[in-house]
Amino acid sequence: MSGPLLHTDGKHRCPWPGKDDAFYIAYHDHEWGVPEYDDRALYEKLMLDGFQAGLSWITILRKRENFRKAFDGFQPEKIARYDARKKAKLMADAGIVRNRLKVDGAVLSARAYLDAMEKGPGFSALLWDFMDGKPKVNKFRDTKQLPAETPLSQKMSKELSARGFKFVGPTIVYAFMQAVGMVNDHLVKCHCHERLAGKGGRK
Repeated sequence: MSGPLLHTDGKHRCPWPGKDDAFYIAYHDHEWGVPEYDDRALYEKLMLDGFQAGLSWITILRKRENFRKAFDGFQPEKIARYDARKKAKLMADAGIVRNRLKVDGAVLSARAYLDAMEKGPGFSALLWDFMDGKPKVNKFRDTKQLPAETPLSQKMSKELSARGFKFVGPTIVYAFMQAVGMVNDHLVKCHCHERLAGKGGRK
């Protein structure tokens, strides 16, 4: 199924959360595609998308609270100072995705984040400048139309990589852009599409 699904509440939704997982449906309805402008929240989402690489998003979503606890609430100032002992503790934590490269990548990305915040223009401004400060509203009718990456996600990926961020390939970056509302990729018939179409714009 790649078109919108009609749920028992009478609303059409994108097909990817399915019909039976209330947790995933709530994420679709209230988080995915909602424009996010908070620096730290954007950092957290980008890090989680990096941990998702090779896995399904629902796997990461179900572990999100574990990640927040293990990574000190995703405070870049703390993550940037993680030493070998802290990394070993993370690698022993069954509540998160235990991958040495991704853990190391989160630390390096935290340092890159702090650099962007200290030397300007700030993380949110850096990202949203690619969008001229406002979301791009797409009008896809079927998930088969959704791209895995775009020239814009490739450009953003290149910039982030150059700044020292890790696990920010163009496919990961596009999934991130969808999730934080830089692009509205809810299907046109999904009840969230119209609701979000008028939202956004630099705060």
